[in-house]
Amino acid sequence: MESTFTAIFEKVDNWYIGYVEELSGANTQGRTLEETRENLRETIELILVSNRELAEKGLTGKEFVREEIKVAV
Repeated sequence: MESTFTAIFEKVDNWYIGYVEELSGANTQGRTLEETRENLRETIELILVSNRELAEKGLTGKEFVREEIKVAV
C-alpha cells in the first residue's frame, strides 16, 4: 500500500529539518536535503507500522470489521 503525505523541509544553519504535516511526530533531520528525505520516509514507515501494531494489540479477542476508507482533502 502506498500513501502520499506532505513533507516540509527547513534549512537551519548547516542542517535540514523535515516533518510531515499530516502525521504528528513524524520529524527528522539531516545534513543534506536528500538525507533528510530518506530519514523522513523511514520515520513515516516506522510510525505507521508501530501504530498498526498497537491497534492490533488493542483488538485482540474483540470482534471487529477492518476496511479501507478514503477521504478527499
